[in-house]
Amino acid sequence: MNRSHTRLQLSRPAFTAACAVMVVGMAAGPAAAHAEVTASDPRALAENVTLSFTSEAESDTAGIAELRVVLPKGIAPDAVTLKDAPKEWKLAATPDGYAIGGPALATGTDAQYSITVRQLPDEKTLAFKTLETYSDGKISRWIEVPTDGEKVDNPAPVLELKAAAPGAKLVAPSPSPSGTPSSAPSPEQSAAPSAPVASASAQATSAEETGSSTGATVGVVAAALLLVAAGTFWWVRRSRSRA
Repeated sequence: MNRSHTRLQLSRPAFTAACAVMVVGMAAGPAAAHAEVTASDPRALAENVTLSFTSEAESDTAGIAELRVVLPKGIAPDAVTLKDAPKEWKLAATPDGYAIGGPALATGTDAQYSITVRQLPDEKTLAFKTLETYSDGKISRWIEVPTDGEKVDNPAPVLELKAAAPGAKLVAPSPSPSGTPSSAPSPEQSAAPSAPVASASAQATSAEETGSSTGATVGVVAAALLLVAAGTFWWVRRSRSRA
């Protein structure tokens, strides 16, 4: 009897630890999703490079319908063309990058597509900040760029570049009538995947400003409530003292 009791006592900590591991694993599940990028020729100044992107699905109820990407410095929106994408998905240039989307993918299906870039810039790393929009309107923001090896919650796809090949030179950009990247899609890109909305960088900034505004509003309300409570306490105490 004592041996059985002892075994039960010894097994409880192990059972508790196992449950804790399962809970942690389940909680970490959604956070494990991410967006990534690879290149056919990951070298600075490389020309006609294919960039392949994968955005992992993290919703259990909706599919990915659109991706909006902010291009890094040195890659203009008109220097990008669509190479491969899910069926019926189209690519359209935006002021700071491009949007690609179409019919929502099946729930749990990763969004995979590839583009061709005229030439990569002379940099060591390239970050492609990405906004994922699901069919239910939910937006996942993969826009954080880690520095000094730090870990971030929502890292943007980052491409590491090797040194440029000997003799490689920067190709002059194609002339643009307006002098700025056009937001209209090229003929092969067809129509935009969805109605025009704010760019990815603008949405990211808006989210930060919204959070700051909400925090300020909460602070004002809390202060007002404290003042009302203090006034009420003083009035009650004064009334009692008079009585």
